[in-house]
Amino acid sequence: MKKFEETGSVVDLKSPGRRRSARTEQNIEVVRDSVAVSPAKSIRRRSQQLRLRCSSVRRILRYDLKCHPYKIQLTQQLKVADHQKRRQFVDWVLRNSQEEENFAMNIIFSDEAHFQLNGFVNKQNCRIWGSENPRMVKEREMYPQRVTVWCGFWSGGVIGPYFVE
Repeated sequence: MKKFEETGSVVDLKSPGRRRSARTEQNIEVVRDSVAVSPAKSIRRRSQQLRLRCSSVRRILRYDLKCHPYKIQLTQQLKVADHQKRRQFVDWVLRNSQEEENFAMNIIFSDEAHFQLNGFVNKQNCRIWGSENPRMVKEREMYPQRVTVWCGFWSGGVIGPYFVE
């Protein structure tokens, strides 16, 4: 009865939950300093070093510091001669596909991937946190040891994979 008289309801009120204590000014400042020193450090590594939860570090980065994860973009420079070679290839494919009925059945699609033995994986595992895209370039050794895997497929099946050191 007492609860009804005080609140006008017999329904239990939801508790506000536990107090969020990770996004304090002190922790925000610590994360800000950490990002300034090494913006490419992963959230997991950063949270281990700062002794904060991953989710807390992520929230501080996104909502308090207004940072976003940016991927390094690897591009290959196209030279003037490359445009002409690409055009010649397109013309060759169009001409042969019109002349030969099963031309597409005789094409082999192939690709290769390089796995470096020094621990470098690829750009997918690298994010740079910042409020603006830093247009960062990551340097690495010129000729690292690696294993190359080649594989192809065509209308007749799969070719490979072949491993080359």
